[in-house]
Amino acid sequence: MKRKEYIEMKEKEMAEALKTVETIKNSKDPSVKYRNSRPITDIKHMLETSCEEFADRPAFWVRKEKKKPFEPITYKEVLNDVNSLGTALIALGQKGRRIAVIGANSYRWAVSYLAAVCGTGVVVPLDKELSASELKQLVIESDTTCVLMAGKHRKDFVEMMKSGDTKLELLINMDADEDDADVRAFPAVLEKGRELLAQGDTSFTEAEIDGNVMQILLFTSGTTGISKGVMLSHRNIAEDLMIAPTVLEVTPDDIFFSVLPLHHTYECTCGFLMPLYKGASIAHCEGLKHIVNNLSEIRPTFFLGVPAIFEMLYKKIWTTVRKKGKEGTLRKAIKVNRITKKIGIDLSKILFKDITSVFGGRMDMIISGGAAINPEVLDCFRDFGINAVQGYGLTEAAPMGALNPDTAPNSSSIGRAFPNCELSISNPDENGIGEICIKGANIMLGYYNRPDLTAEVIKDGVFYTGDLGYIDDKGYAYITGRKKNVIITKNGKNVFPEELEYYLSNIDIVQESVVFGKDGAVGDDIVIAAYIKLDDEAVAEKYGEVPDDEKLIKYLWEEVDKINAENPLFKQIKQIKIKKDEFVKNSSKKIKRFEAENKF
Repeated sequence: MKRKEYIEMKEKEMAEALKTVETIKNSKDPSVKYRNSRPITDIKHMLETSCEEFADRPAFWVRKEKKKPFEPITYKEVLNDVNSLGTALIALGQKGRRIAVIGANSYRWAVSYLAAVCGTGVVVPLDKELSASELKQLVIESDTTCVLMAGKHRKDFVEMMKSGDTKLELLINMDADEDDADVRAFPAVLEKGRELLAQGDTSFTEAEIDGNVMQILLFTSGTTGISKGVMLSHRNIAEDLMIAPTVLEVTPDDIFFSVLPLHHTYECTCGFLMPLYKGASIAHCEGLKHIVNNLSEIRPTFFLGVPAIFEMLYKKIWTTVRKKGKEGTLRKAIKVNRITKKIGIDLSKILFKDITSVFGGRMDMIISGGAAINPEVLDCFRDFGINAVQGYGLTEAAPMGALNPDTAPNSSSIGRAFPNCELSISNPDENGIGEICIKGANIMLGYYNRPDLTAEVIKDGVFYTGDLGYIDDKGYAYITGRKKNVIITKNGKNVFPEELEYYLSNIDIVQESVVFGKDGAVGDDIVIAAYIKLDDEAVAEKYGEVPDDEKLIKYLWEEVDKINAENPLFKQIKQIKIKKDEFVKNSSKKIKRFEAENKF
Protein backbone atom coordinates (compact mmCIF):
# COMPACT_ATOMS: atom_id res chain seq x y z
CA MET A 1 0.00 0.00 0.00
CA LYS A 2 1.33 3.44 -0.93
CA ARG A 3 2.11 5.75 1.98
CA LYS A 4 -0.56 8.27 0.99
CA GLU A 5 -3.20 5.53 0.79
CA TYR A 6 -2.15 4.20 4.18
CA ILE A 7 -2.40 7.63 5.82
CA GLU A 8 -5.87 8.12 4.34
CA MET A 9 -6.94 4.67 5.60
CA LYS A 10 -5.73 5.42 9.14
CA GLU A 11 -7.44 8.81 9.09
CA LYS A 12 -10.67 7.07 8.19
CA GLU A 13 -10.17 4.54 11.00
CA MET A 14 -9.52 7.35 13.48
CA ALA A 15 -12.70 9.10 12.32
CA GLU A 16 -14.63 5.92 13.15
CA ALA A 17 -12.94 5.69 16.57
CA LEU A 18 -13.77 9.34 17.29
CA LYS A 19 -17.37 8.63 16.30
CA THR A 20 -17.50 5.80 18.87
CA VAL A 21 -16.06 8.07 21.57
CA GLU A 22 -18.55 10.80 20.67
CA THR A 23 -21.42 8.29 20.90
CA ILE A 24 -20.22 7.32 24.38
CA LYS A 25 -20.05 10.94 25.51
CA ASN A 26 -23.54 11.68 24.19
CA SER A 27 -25.18 8.47 25.39
CA LYS A 28 -28.51 8.91 27.16
CA ASP A 29 -28.17 5.53 28.88
CA PRO A 30 -28.05 6.15 32.66
CA SER A 31 -25.79 3.14 33.16
CA VAL A 32 -23.02 4.73 31.06
CA LYS A 33 -21.16 6.43 33.90
CA TYR A 34 -17.57 6.49 32.64
CA ARG A 35 -17.13 8.47 29.43
CA ASN A 36 -13.37 8.98 29.21
CA SER A 37 -12.59 6.37 26.56
CA ARG A 38 -9.78 7.51 24.28
CA PRO A 39 -10.03 6.84 20.54
CA ILE A 40 -7.87 3.97 19.25
CA THR A 41 -7.68 2.55 15.74
CA ASP A 42 -6.01 -0.78 16.48
CA ILE A 43 -4.20 -2.83 19.14
CA LYS A 44 -0.79 -1.42 18.20
CA HIS A 45 -2.14 2.12 18.53
CA MET A 46 -3.66 1.17 21.89
CA LEU A 47 -0.37 -0.22 23.17
CA GLU A 48 1.74 2.72 21.98
CA THR A 49 -0.62 5.38 23.37
CA SER A 50 -0.89 3.52 26.70
CA CYS A 51 2.90 3.35 26.89
CA GLU A 52 3.11 7.08 26.30
CA GLU A 53 0.58 7.87 29.01
CA PHE A 54 1.56 5.24 31.59
CA ALA A 55 5.24 4.67 30.68
CA ASP A 56 6.64 4.10 34.17
CA ARG A 57 3.58 2.47 35.72
CA PRO A 58 3.45 -1.32 36.17
CA ALA A 59 1.76 -3.18 33.31
CA PHE A 60 2.48 -6.69 34.63
CA TRP A 61 3.42 -8.23 37.95
CA VAL A 62 5.59 -11.32 37.50
CA ARG A 63 7.55 -13.73 39.67
CA LYS A 64 10.95 -13.73 38.02
CA GLU A 65 12.43 -16.31 40.39
CA LYS A 66 10.84 -19.07 42.45
CA LYS A 67 10.01 -18.09 46.04
CA LYS A 68 10.72 -14.45 45.20
CA PRO A 69 7.95 -11.81 45.39
CA PHE A 70 6.09 -10.56 42.32
CA GLU A 71 7.94 -7.72 40.59
CA PRO A 72 6.59 -5.03 38.24
CA ILE A 73 7.27 -4.75 34.52
CA THR A 74 6.52 -1.23 33.32
CA TYR A 75 4.60 -0.20 30.21
CA LYS A 76 7.84 1.17 28.77
CA GLU A 77 9.53 -2.22 29.22
CA VAL A 78 6.55 -4.05 27.68
CA LEU A 79 6.68 -1.92 24.52
CA ASN A 80 10.43 -2.49 24.27
CA ASP A 81 9.97 -6.27 24.50
CA VAL A 82 7.08 -6.30 22.01
CA ASN A 83 9.05 -4.19 19.51
CA SER A 84 12.11 -6.40 19.94
CA LEU A 85 10.24 -9.67 19.46
CA GLY A 86 8.20 -8.32 16.53
CA THR A 87 11.36 -7.07 14.81
CA ALA A 88 13.01 -10.47 15.28
CA LEU A 89 9.97 -12.35 13.94
CA ILE A 90 9.99 -10.26 10.78
CA ALA A 91 13.76 -10.84 10.38
CA LEU A 92 13.05 -14.57 10.71
CA GLY A 93 10.71 -14.45 7.73
CA GLN A 94 7.33 -14.23 9.46
CA LYS A 95 6.03 -10.97 7.96
CA GLY A 96 2.42 -11.48 6.89
CA ARG A 97 2.42 -15.09 8.11
CA ARG A 98 0.23 -17.01 10.59
CA ILE A 99 1.84 -17.12 14.03
CA ALA A 100 0.43 -19.36 16.76
CA VAL A 101 0.85 -18.85 20.51
CA ILE A 102 0.26 -21.67 22.99
CA GLY A 103 0.93 -22.16 26.68
CA ALA A 104 -0.16 -21.23 30.18
CA ASN A 105 -0.88 -17.58 30.96
CA SER A 106 2.40 -15.73 31.30
CA TYR A 107 4.15 -12.48 30.49
CA ARG A 108 5.92 -14.14 27.57
CA TRP A 109 2.58 -15.36 26.18
CA ALA A 110 1.31 -11.77 26.31
CA VAL A 111 4.42 -10.35 24.59
CA SER A 112 4.23 -13.09 21.94
CA TYR A 113 0.60 -12.28 21.17
CA LEU A 114 1.28 -8.54 20.90
CA ALA A 115 4.39 -9.04 18.76
CA ALA A 116 2.50 -11.32 16.38
CA VAL A 117 -0.56 -9.08 15.97
CA CYS A 118 0.93 -5.58 16.12
CA GLY A 119 2.84 -5.58 12.86
CA THR A 120 4.13 -9.07 12.06
CA GLY A 121 1.21 -11.16 10.84
CA VAL A 122 -1.95 -12.95 11.96
CA VAL A 123 -1.96 -14.29 15.52
CA VAL A 124 -3.50 -17.73 16.12
CA PRO A 125 -4.01 -18.39 19.86
CA LEU A 126 -4.19 -22.15 20.46
CA ASP A 127 -5.76 -24.11 23.30
CA LYS A 128 -3.05 -25.78 25.42
CA GLU A 129 -5.52 -28.50 26.50
CA LEU A 130 -5.96 -29.92 22.99
CA SER A 131 -4.31 -33.18 21.94
CA ALA A 132 -1.36 -33.21 19.54
CA SER A 133 -3.57 -34.48 16.70
CA GLU A 134 -6.14 -31.72 17.29
CA LEU A 135 -3.42 -29.08 17.38
CA LYS A 136 -1.91 -30.42 14.17
CA GLN A 137 -5.28 -30.15 12.44
CA LEU A 138 -5.63 -26.50 13.50
CA VAL A 139 -2.05 -25.71 12.43
CA ILE A 140 -2.81 -27.18 9.00
CA GLU A 141 -6.19 -25.46 8.70
CA SER A 142 -4.78 -22.04 9.68
CA ASP A 143 -1.61 -22.32 7.50
CA THR A 144 0.48 -21.54 10.59
CA THR A 145 4.21 -21.17 9.89
CA CYS A 146 5.52 -20.20 13.34
CA VAL A 147 4.64 -21.29 16.87
CA LEU A 148 5.67 -19.60 20.12
CA MET A 149 5.05 -22.31 22.70
CA ALA A 150 5.50 -23.42 26.27
CA GLY A 151 8.20 -26.05 26.73
CA LYS A 152 5.73 -28.89 27.36
CA HIS A 153 4.58 -28.65 23.71
CA ARG A 154 8.07 -28.81 22.19
CA LYS A 155 8.02 -32.50 21.24
CA ASP A 156 4.59 -32.35 19.58
CA PHE A 157 5.40 -29.33 17.41
CA VAL A 158 8.85 -30.59 16.42
CA GLU A 159 7.20 -33.81 15.21
CA MET A 160 4.58 -31.77 13.32
CA MET A 161 7.26 -29.66 11.64
CA LYS A 162 9.34 -32.72 10.65
CA SER A 163 6.31 -34.61 9.34
CA GLY A 164 6.09 -32.31 6.32
CA ASP A 165 2.29 -32.18 6.66
CA THR A 166 2.25 -28.58 7.85
CA LYS A 167 3.76 -25.26 6.78
CA LEU A 168 5.67 -24.95 10.06
CA GLU A 169 9.16 -23.50 9.64
CA LEU A 170 9.93 -21.74 12.95
CA LEU A 171 9.41 -22.89 16.55
CA ILE A 172 10.22 -20.70 19.56
CA ASN A 173 10.27 -22.16 23.07
CA MET A 174 9.05 -19.60 25.63
CA ASP A 175 10.56 -21.66 28.49
CA ALA A 176 13.99 -22.47 27.05
CA ASP A 177 17.17 -20.52 27.85
CA GLU A 178 19.18 -21.65 24.81
CA ASP A 179 18.48 -22.67 21.22
CA ASP A 180 18.63 -26.31 20.21
CA ALA A 181 18.79 -28.03 16.83
CA ASP A 182 15.06 -27.64 16.11
CA VAL A 183 13.77 -24.85 18.34
CA ARG A 184 14.80 -21.26 19.04
CA ALA A 185 14.83 -19.99 22.64
CA PHE A 186 12.64 -16.99 23.47
CA PRO A 187 15.42 -14.93 25.18
CA ALA A 188 17.77 -15.39 22.22
CA VAL A 189 15.11 -14.29 19.72
CA LEU A 190 14.26 -11.30 21.91
CA GLU A 191 17.92 -10.29 22.13
CA LYS A 192 18.29 -10.59 18.35
CA GLY A 193 15.37 -8.16 18.00
CA ARG A 194 16.98 -5.71 20.43
CA GLU A 195 20.16 -5.70 18.35
CA LEU A 196 18.23 -5.08 15.15
CA LEU A 197 16.32 -2.19 16.76
CA ALA A 198 19.60 -0.66 17.95
CA GLN A 199 20.88 -0.87 14.38
CA GLY A 200 17.88 1.13 13.16
CA ASP A 201 15.56 -1.66 11.94
CA THR A 202 12.04 -0.17 11.77
CA SER A 203 10.31 -3.05 9.96
CA PHE A 204 8.08 -3.70 12.97
CA THR A 205 7.87 -0.33 14.70
CA GLU A 206 6.69 1.32 11.48
CA ALA A 207 4.62 -1.63 10.26
CA GLU A 208 1.32 -0.68 8.64
CA ILE A 209 -1.82 -1.99 10.38
CA ASP A 210 -5.06 -2.34 8.45
CA GLY A 211 -7.68 -2.30 11.17
CA ASN A 212 -10.38 -3.92 9.06
CA VAL A 213 -8.77 -7.16 7.87
CA MET A 214 -8.28 -10.45 9.71
CA GLN A 215 -5.36 -10.25 12.14
CA ILE A 216 -6.65 -12.68 14.79
CA LEU A 217 -7.82 -16.22 14.07
CA LEU A 218 -9.52 -17.89 17.03
CA PHE A 219 -10.77 -21.45 17.03
CA THR A 220 -13.85 -21.92 19.18
CA SER A 221 -14.11 -24.96 21.44
CA GLY A 222 -17.77 -25.70 20.90
CA THR A 223 -19.85 -28.25 22.76
CA THR A 224 -20.70 -29.99 19.48
CA GLY A 225 -17.11 -31.01 18.78
CA ILE A 226 -16.94 -28.84 15.64
CA SER A 227 -14.28 -26.13 15.91
CA LYS A 228 -14.86 -22.97 13.85
CA GLY A 229 -12.25 -20.37 13.03
CA VAL A 230 -13.46 -16.90 14.03
CA MET A 231 -11.83 -14.07 12.07
CA LEU A 232 -11.35 -10.89 14.10
CA SER A 233 -9.85 -7.56 13.12
CA HIS A 234 -8.06 -4.88 15.11
CA ARG A 235 -11.19 -2.77 14.75
CA ASN A 236 -13.30 -5.47 16.42
CA ILE A 237 -11.04 -5.45 19.48
CA ALA A 238 -10.54 -1.67 19.54
CA GLU A 239 -14.31 -1.14 19.56
CA ASP A 240 -14.73 -3.45 22.56
CA LEU A 241 -11.93 -1.72 24.44
CA MET A 242 -13.58 1.67 23.95
CA ILE A 243 -17.18 0.70 24.78
CA ALA A 244 -16.78 -1.79 27.65
CA PRO A 245 -15.23 0.35 30.42
CA THR A 246 -18.13 2.80 30.18
CA VAL A 247 -20.48 0.82 32.44
CA LEU A 248 -17.87 -0.20 35.00
CA GLU A 249 -14.83 1.73 36.11
CA VAL A 250 -11.26 0.66 35.36
CA THR A 251 -8.40 2.86 36.59
CA PRO A 252 -4.58 2.76 36.48
CA ASP A 253 -4.63 1.68 40.15
CA ASP A 254 -6.44 -1.58 39.32
CA ILE A 255 -4.70 -4.94 39.28
CA PHE A 256 -6.37 -7.68 37.20
CA PHE A 257 -5.99 -11.27 38.40
CA SER A 258 -5.69 -13.43 35.27
CA VAL A 259 -6.99 -16.98 35.76
CA LEU A 260 -8.87 -17.96 32.60
CA PRO A 261 -6.84 -19.21 29.59
CA LEU A 262 -5.59 -16.34 27.45
CA HIS A 263 -6.40 -18.11 24.19
CA HIS A 264 -10.08 -17.47 24.97
CA THR A 265 -11.25 -14.07 23.75
CA TYR A 266 -13.03 -13.40 27.07
CA GLU A 267 -9.76 -13.38 29.00
CA CYS A 268 -7.68 -12.02 26.12
CA THR A 269 -9.83 -8.94 25.52
CA CYS A 270 -11.20 -8.30 29.01
CA GLY A 271 -8.41 -9.53 31.28
CA PHE A 272 -5.38 -8.66 29.16
CA LEU A 273 -5.96 -5.97 26.51
CA MET A 274 -8.55 -4.05 28.56
CA PRO A 275 -6.26 -3.33 31.55
CA LEU A 276 -3.48 -2.33 29.13
CA TYR A 277 -5.86 0.12 27.43
CA LYS A 278 -6.82 1.69 30.78
CA GLY A 279 -3.32 1.81 32.27
CA ALA A 280 -4.03 -0.90 34.84
CA SER A 281 -1.80 -3.90 35.54
CA ILE A 282 -2.08 -7.70 35.24
CA ALA A 283 -0.87 -10.60 37.37
CA HIS A 284 -1.21 -14.18 36.15
CA CYS A 285 -2.41 -16.93 38.46
CA GLU A 286 0.27 -19.61 38.71
CA GLY A 287 -2.31 -22.42 38.65
CA LEU A 288 -5.61 -23.20 40.39
CA LYS A 289 -3.83 -24.86 43.32
CA HIS A 290 -2.00 -21.56 43.91
CA ILE A 291 -5.07 -19.35 43.59
CA VAL A 292 -5.46 -18.51 47.30
CA ASN A 293 -1.74 -17.83 47.81
CA ASN A 294 -1.56 -15.72 44.65
CA LEU A 295 -4.56 -13.66 45.73
CA SER A 296 -2.95 -12.89 49.08
CA GLU A 297 0.36 -11.94 47.42
CA ILE A 298 -0.98 -9.90 44.51
CA ARG A 299 -3.95 -8.36 46.34
CA PRO A 300 -5.80 -7.67 43.06
CA THR A 301 -8.83 -5.46 42.56
CA PHE A 302 -10.37 -7.17 39.47
CA PHE A 303 -11.15 -10.87 39.09
CA LEU A 304 -12.66 -12.21 35.86
CA GLY A 305 -13.85 -15.78 35.90
CA VAL A 306 -16.46 -18.36 34.98
CA PRO A 307 -19.31 -19.44 37.29
CA ALA A 308 -17.53 -22.65 38.31
CA ILE A 309 -14.70 -20.66 39.97
CA PHE A 310 -16.97 -18.30 41.89
CA GLU A 311 -19.45 -21.00 42.87
CA MET A 312 -16.54 -23.08 44.19
CA LEU A 313 -15.28 -20.15 46.31
CA TYR A 314 -18.85 -19.42 47.46
CA LYS A 315 -19.35 -23.03 48.59
CA LYS A 316 -15.98 -23.13 50.36
CA ILE A 317 -16.74 -19.94 52.27
CA TRP A 318 -20.08 -21.27 53.54
CA THR A 319 -18.69 -24.76 54.26
CA THR A 320 -15.94 -23.21 56.41
CA VAL A 321 -18.45 -20.98 58.20
CA ARG A 322 -20.73 -23.95 58.97
CA LYS A 323 -17.83 -26.02 60.30
CA LYS A 324 -17.03 -23.18 62.70
CA GLY A 325 -20.68 -23.05 63.77
CA LYS A 326 -21.02 -19.42 62.67
CA GLU A 327 -23.55 -19.65 59.85
CA GLY A 328 -26.34 -18.06 61.90
CA THR A 329 -24.09 -15.21 63.02
CA LEU A 330 -22.95 -14.52 59.45
CA ARG A 331 -26.49 -14.50 58.07
CA LYS A 332 -27.57 -12.05 60.80
CA ALA A 333 -24.61 -9.79 59.95
CA ILE A 334 -25.59 -9.85 56.25
CA LYS A 335 -29.18 -8.96 57.15
CA VAL A 336 -28.08 -6.07 59.37
CA ASN A 337 -25.71 -4.71 56.72
CA ARG A 338 -28.43 -4.80 54.07
CA ILE A 339 -30.54 -2.59 56.33
CA THR A 340 -27.74 -0.14 57.13
CA LYS A 341 -26.77 0.15 53.45
CA LYS A 342 -30.24 1.52 52.73
CA ILE A 343 -29.42 4.54 54.89
CA GLY A 344 -25.94 4.94 53.39
CA ILE A 345 -23.91 3.01 55.98
CA ASP A 346 -21.96 0.06 54.57
CA LEU A 347 -20.38 -2.07 57.31
CA SER A 348 -19.14 -4.85 55.00
CA LYS A 349 -15.45 -3.89 55.24
CA ILE A 350 -15.67 -4.32 59.02
CA LEU A 351 -18.12 -7.21 59.34
CA PHE A 352 -16.69 -9.42 56.61
CA LYS A 353 -12.99 -8.57 56.74
CA ASP A 354 -12.00 -12.21 57.37
CA ILE A 355 -13.89 -13.35 54.28
CA THR A 356 -12.66 -10.63 51.91
CA SER A 357 -9.10 -11.27 53.07
CA VAL A 358 -9.30 -14.57 51.14
CA PHE A 359 -9.34 -12.41 47.97
CA GLY A 360 -6.36 -10.35 49.12
CA GLY A 361 -8.31 -7.66 50.93
CA ARG A 362 -8.55 -5.17 48.05
CA MET A 363 -10.95 -6.93 45.67
CA ASP A 364 -13.41 -4.42 44.20
CA MET A 365 -14.92 -6.20 41.22
CA ILE A 366 -15.79 -9.75 40.25
CA ILE A 367 -17.07 -10.37 36.73
CA SER A 368 -18.65 -13.68 35.81
CA GLY A 369 -19.04 -14.75 32.20
CA GLY A 370 -18.98 -17.76 29.92
CA ALA A 371 -22.13 -19.37 31.34
CA ALA A 372 -25.10 -18.63 33.59
CA ILE A 373 -24.34 -18.14 37.28
CA ASN A 374 -26.62 -18.56 40.29
CA PRO A 375 -27.68 -14.99 41.19
CA GLU A 376 -27.34 -15.85 44.89
CA VAL A 377 -23.58 -16.17 44.43
CA LEU A 378 -23.24 -12.63 43.02
CA ASP A 379 -25.59 -11.23 45.67
CA CYS A 380 -23.55 -12.91 48.40
CA PHE A 381 -20.24 -11.43 47.19
CA ARG A 382 -21.86 -7.99 47.11
CA ASP A 383 -23.07 -8.58 50.67
CA PHE A 384 -19.43 -9.20 51.61
CA GLY A 385 -18.45 -5.83 50.09
CA ILE A 386 -17.14 -7.02 46.70
CA ASN A 387 -19.08 -5.76 43.70
CA ALA A 388 -20.01 -8.76 41.53
CA VAL A 389 -21.65 -8.60 38.11
CA GLN A 390 -22.54 -10.87 35.24
CA GLY A 391 -21.66 -10.27 31.62
CA TYR A 392 -22.36 -11.93 28.30
CA GLY A 393 -20.28 -12.43 25.23
CA LEU A 394 -19.20 -14.66 22.38
CA THR A 395 -15.97 -15.09 20.45
CA GLU A 396 -17.84 -13.77 17.41
CA ALA A 397 -18.35 -10.43 19.23
CA ALA A 398 -14.70 -10.20 20.32
CA PRO A 399 -16.41 -10.98 22.86
CA MET A 400 -18.63 -8.14 24.16
CA GLY A 401 -22.39 -8.74 24.10
CA ALA A 402 -23.76 -7.23 27.30
CA LEU A 403 -22.62 -6.30 30.78
CA ASN A 404 -24.20 -5.27 34.05
CA PRO A 405 -23.27 -1.72 35.12
CA ASP A 406 -21.30 -1.55 38.36
CA THR A 407 -23.68 1.06 39.77
CA ALA A 408 -26.91 -0.87 39.08
CA PRO A 409 -26.26 -4.60 38.71
CA ASN A 410 -29.06 -7.14 38.25
CA SER A 411 -27.79 -10.56 39.29
CA SER A 412 -30.39 -12.45 37.24
CA SER A 413 -29.55 -10.58 34.04
CA ILE A 414 -26.65 -10.91 31.62
CA GLY A 415 -26.56 -7.10 31.50
CA ARG A 416 -27.36 -4.24 29.18
CA ALA A 417 -26.23 -3.21 25.71
CA PHE A 418 -23.05 -1.15 25.37
CA PRO A 419 -23.07 2.30 23.76
CA ASN A 420 -22.64 2.08 19.97
CA CYS A 421 -23.72 -1.57 20.12
CA GLU A 422 -27.29 -2.78 19.61
CA LEU A 423 -28.88 -5.69 21.46
CA SER A 424 -32.20 -6.95 20.12
CA ILE A 425 -34.55 -9.94 20.10
CA SER A 426 -35.45 -11.59 16.80
CA ASN A 427 -38.93 -13.06 16.31
CA PRO A 428 -40.06 -12.85 19.95
CA ASP A 429 -42.90 -15.14 21.03
CA GLU A 430 -45.87 -14.19 23.21
CA ASN A 431 -43.52 -14.03 26.21
CA GLY A 432 -41.01 -11.80 24.43
CA ILE A 433 -38.53 -14.67 24.06
CA GLY A 434 -36.59 -14.89 20.82
CA GLU A 435 -33.05 -15.10 19.48
CA ILE A 436 -30.61 -12.58 20.94
CA CYS A 437 -28.95 -10.46 18.25
CA ILE A 438 -25.98 -8.07 18.36
CA LYS A 439 -25.02 -5.33 15.94
CA GLY A 440 -21.85 -3.30 16.22
CA ALA A 441 -18.30 -2.75 14.99
CA ASN A 442 -17.14 -5.53 17.33
CA ILE A 443 -18.83 -8.31 15.33
CA MET A 444 -16.42 -10.71 13.59
CA LEU A 445 -15.53 -10.63 9.92
CA GLY A 446 -16.84 -14.18 9.61
CA TYR A 447 -15.87 -17.84 9.97
CA TYR A 448 -12.55 -18.79 8.39
CA ASN A 449 -13.06 -20.47 5.00
CA ARG A 450 -16.77 -20.96 5.79
CA PRO A 451 -18.81 -18.27 4.06
CA ASP A 452 -21.80 -20.61 4.26
CA LEU A 453 -21.71 -20.67 8.07
CA THR A 454 -21.06 -16.93 8.17
CA ALA A 455 -24.17 -16.27 6.08
CA GLU A 456 -26.24 -18.30 8.55
CA VAL A 457 -25.37 -16.08 11.52
CA ILE A 458 -24.67 -12.60 10.07
CA LYS A 459 -27.52 -11.01 8.14
CA ASP A 460 -27.55 -7.32 7.18
CA GLY A 461 -24.78 -6.65 9.68
CA VAL A 462 -26.69 -8.29 12.54
CA PHE A 463 -25.16 -11.27 14.37
CA TYR A 464 -27.64 -13.97 15.40
CA THR A 465 -26.11 -15.48 18.53
CA GLY A 466 -28.09 -18.72 18.76
CA ASP A 467 -29.00 -17.82 22.34
CA LEU A 468 -32.65 -17.36 23.28
CA GLY A 469 -33.79 -14.73 25.73
CA TYR A 470 -35.64 -11.48 26.28
CA ILE A 471 -35.02 -7.84 27.23
CA ASP A 472 -37.09 -6.24 30.00
CA ASP A 473 -38.53 -2.74 29.96
CA LYS A 474 -35.44 -1.39 31.76
CA GLY A 475 -33.06 -2.65 29.08
CA TYR A 476 -31.68 -5.66 30.98
CA ALA A 477 -31.29 -8.84 28.94
CA TYR A 478 -31.91 -12.41 30.11
CA ILE A 479 -30.97 -15.75 28.57
CA THR A 480 -33.50 -18.58 28.68
CA GLY A 481 -31.51 -21.14 26.72
CA ARG A 482 -29.58 -22.06 23.63
CA LYS A 483 -31.56 -22.28 20.39
CA LYS A 484 -30.06 -25.63 19.42
CA ASN A 485 -30.69 -27.05 22.91
CA VAL A 486 -34.42 -26.39 23.12
CA ILE A 487 -36.55 -29.48 23.73
CA ILE A 488 -39.75 -29.25 21.66
CA THR A 489 -42.65 -31.34 22.88
CA LYS A 490 -45.11 -33.00 20.51
CA ASN A 491 -47.59 -30.27 21.37
CA GLY A 492 -45.08 -27.64 20.20
CA LYS A 493 -44.15 -26.43 23.68
CA ASN A 494 -40.56 -25.26 24.25
CA VAL A 495 -38.59 -26.57 27.22
CA PHE A 496 -35.29 -24.84 27.97
CA PRO A 497 -32.98 -27.44 29.59
CA GLU A 498 -30.74 -24.69 31.02
CA GLU A 499 -33.64 -23.40 33.11
CA LEU A 500 -34.29 -26.80 34.68
CA GLU A 501 -30.55 -27.36 35.17
CA TYR A 502 -30.41 -24.09 37.08
CA TYR A 503 -33.21 -25.27 39.41
CA LEU A 504 -31.37 -28.57 39.93
CA SER A 505 -28.13 -26.73 40.73
CA ASN A 506 -29.86 -25.20 43.76
CA ILE A 507 -30.22 -28.65 45.33
CA ASP A 508 -27.51 -28.77 47.98
CA ILE A 509 -25.88 -32.05 46.85
CA VAL A 510 -26.00 -31.44 43.08
CA GLN A 511 -22.76 -30.48 41.33
CA GLU A 512 -24.05 -30.31 37.75
CA SER A 513 -26.61 -31.90 35.48
CA VAL A 514 -27.80 -32.41 31.92
CA VAL A 515 -31.51 -32.19 31.15
CA PHE A 516 -32.66 -33.70 27.85
CA GLY A 517 -35.74 -35.03 26.07
CA LYS A 518 -36.40 -38.75 25.53
CA ASP A 519 -38.95 -40.38 23.29
CA GLY A 520 -41.83 -41.73 25.35
CA ALA A 521 -44.03 -44.71 24.54
CA VAL A 522 -45.83 -44.65 21.19
CA GLY A 523 -48.35 -41.81 21.26
CA ASP A 524 -46.89 -40.33 24.43
CA ASP A 525 -45.16 -36.98 24.67
CA ILE A 526 -41.44 -36.30 25.06
CA VAL A 527 -40.11 -37.36 28.49
CA ILE A 528 -37.96 -34.79 30.29
CA ALA A 529 -35.01 -36.55 31.94
CA ALA A 530 -32.13 -35.36 34.12
CA TYR A 531 -28.68 -36.94 34.43
CA ILE A 532 -27.23 -35.66 37.71
CA LYS A 533 -23.64 -35.56 38.97
CA LEU A 534 -23.51 -35.19 42.74
CA ASP A 535 -21.12 -33.05 44.76
CA ASP A 536 -19.20 -35.65 46.79
CA GLU A 537 -18.12 -33.12 49.44
CA ALA A 538 -21.67 -31.87 49.89
CA VAL A 539 -22.97 -35.45 50.17
CA ALA A 540 -20.35 -36.29 52.80
CA GLU A 541 -21.13 -33.10 54.73
CA LYS A 542 -24.87 -33.75 54.64
CA TYR A 543 -24.85 -37.44 55.55
CA GLY A 544 -21.52 -37.90 57.32
CA GLU A 545 -20.92 -40.93 55.11
CA VAL A 546 -21.67 -42.01 51.56
CA PRO A 547 -25.25 -43.36 51.54
CA ASP A 548 -26.48 -45.89 49.00
CA ASP A 549 -28.00 -44.73 45.73
CA GLU A 550 -31.50 -45.57 46.83
CA LYS A 551 -31.32 -43.04 49.67
CA LEU A 552 -29.80 -40.38 47.41
CA ILE A 553 -32.37 -40.95 44.66
CA LYS A 554 -35.17 -40.70 47.24
CA TYR A 555 -33.84 -37.32 48.43
CA LEU A 556 -33.35 -36.09 44.87
CA TRP A 557 -36.93 -36.97 43.98
CA GLU A 558 -38.16 -35.03 47.02
CA GLU A 559 -36.34 -31.95 45.72
CA VAL A 560 -37.29 -32.54 42.06
CA ASP A 561 -40.95 -32.85 43.07
CA LYS A 562 -40.69 -29.36 44.58
CA ILE A 563 -39.31 -28.08 41.25
CA ASN A 564 -42.04 -29.87 39.30
CA ALA A 565 -44.73 -28.37 41.53
CA GLU A 566 -43.68 -24.91 40.32
CA ASN A 567 -43.76 -25.84 36.62
CA PRO A 568 -46.46 -26.81 34.09
CA LEU A 569 -46.81 -30.49 33.22
CA PHE A 570 -44.86 -30.29 29.93
CA LYS A 571 -41.78 -28.91 31.78
CA GLN A 572 -41.76 -31.43 34.61
CA ILE A 573 -38.82 -33.80 35.06
CA LYS A 574 -40.05 -37.40 34.81
CA GLN A 575 -36.81 -39.40 34.98
CA ILE A 576 -33.60 -38.90 36.95
CA LYS A 577 -30.39 -40.87 37.22
CA ILE A 578 -27.13 -40.31 39.11
CA LYS A 579 -23.99 -40.05 37.00
CA LYS A 580 -21.00 -41.59 38.75
CA ASP A 581 -18.20 -40.18 36.59
CA GLU A 582 -17.62 -36.71 35.16
CA PHE A 583 -19.57 -35.42 32.18
CA VAL A 584 -17.71 -35.33 28.88
CA LYS A 585 -16.59 -31.70 28.38
CA ASN A 586 -14.71 -29.58 25.91
CA SER A 587 -11.42 -27.84 26.69
CA SER A 588 -13.36 -24.89 28.14
CA LYS A 589 -14.86 -27.30 30.69
CA LYS A 590 -18.34 -26.90 29.22
CA ILE A 591 -20.47 -30.02 29.04
CA LYS A 592 -20.91 -31.52 25.57
CA ARG A 593 -24.68 -31.70 25.77
CA PHE A 594 -25.17 -33.97 22.76
CA GLU A 595 -22.45 -36.49 23.63
CA ALA A 596 -23.96 -39.98 24.02
CA GLU A 597 -22.17 -40.53 27.35
CA ASN A 598 -23.90 -37.45 28.80
CA LYS A 599 -27.34 -39.01 28.43
CA PHE A 600 -28.91 -42.26 29.60
